[in-house]
Order: sequence, then structure tokens, then C-alpha cells
Amino acid sequence: MRPVFFCRPAPGPPRNHEDWRWWLNVWTPAAIAVAIICVESTETFSSQHTSSWLRPIFQHLFGAISDSTWDFFHHLLRKSGHFVGYGTVAFTFLRAWLHTLARSGSPPASLVGWRRGPTALLSWRVESSILAILSTAIVASCDEFHQTFLPGRTGSPVDVLLDTAGACTLCLLVWLVCWSGRAQHAPAADS
Repeated sequence: MRPVFFCRPAPGPPRNHEDWRWWLNVWTPAAIAVAIICVESTETFSSQHTSSWLRPIFQHLFGAISDSTWDFFHHLLRKSGHFVGYGTVAFTFLRAWLHTLARSGSPPASLVGWRRGPTALLSWRVESSILAILSTAIVASCDEFHQTFLPGRTGSPVDVLLDTAGACTLCLLVWLVCWSGRAQHAPAADS
């Protein structure tokens, strides 16, 4: 597969009996990311349990720390984990959506009637980014809803917002690193 973050892949070959391999290659990273979220959503990764193994690592690196200071840092570590973890989930979804929308060979639904060219290329990326953020928000919502049923865990809409902010930030970073200025100079093969 060509690097989808830098150029739009050509439409895929006609559908055949090996189509499942393409889907497997494209969507497996996203499935693995969601599976990791499912594991982290269990009682094993509640704040009471993560403190027991994170604190010794933290103290080994930075020295002894008081209980109240540790509680503050532990909270920051866990919330940073939400932000970075769901940013990574969004990255896997972004990759999968970029490949999937490019494979269709036709412009996305939002582009019907629009001219092709740099605008179509830009819109393909925007639509993929929006779908990646929405997919991540759905996973985050399901994760927090699941946690409401577990003893020692709480579901929080604030965590869903934090997770979605991580997804938005990752998509913005990809935009800035890979796509800023490229739409004006996109090769003809990309449109």
C-alpha cells in the first residue's frame, strides 16, 4: 500500500475473492486499537490498580513523593493517557478511513456535483478526518458507558470530551505535518 498520509491511493482493483485481505490490512490496526481500549476499560486498569505499579516506576525515576503529590500526578498521568491513547486510536481510524474512501474510486458523498482536483483531494482528507474523530468518539462513549457497570470504575462524559479532544488534536497534527500546503501542489495522480 502506498503511504496514504501523503497521497491519495489509486482506486482499488475490482472486487474479487481476495478482497478480505485488503480489508484486513486496512482495518486491523483500528481493530487492535479498539481491543486495547476494551482491555483498559476493565477493573484491572482502575485508578486503584494503576497506582500500585505506576507509583514505583515514577519514584524510581524521580525519587520519593508524598501521597497527596502522587495523587495529583497519578490523575495527570491517567488523563494524559486518555488524551494520547485516544489520539492513537484516531490515527488508526484516520488511516483506515483514508484508504477506504480512496478505494471507492468515486468522490465522497459530500463531493457529489463538485469539481474534482485539489478541492476533491482536500475534501477527501477532511471527510476521512471527520469520520476518524466520530469513530473515536463512539469508541470513547462506549468505553465510558461500559465503565458505569463496573465496580471501582466510573463513566464520565468529561473523559469522552478529553478522548475526542485527543482525536481532534491528532487529526490536526496530521493535517499540519502531512497536508498543509500540499493541496495546492498536489500531483495530478492524487486528484
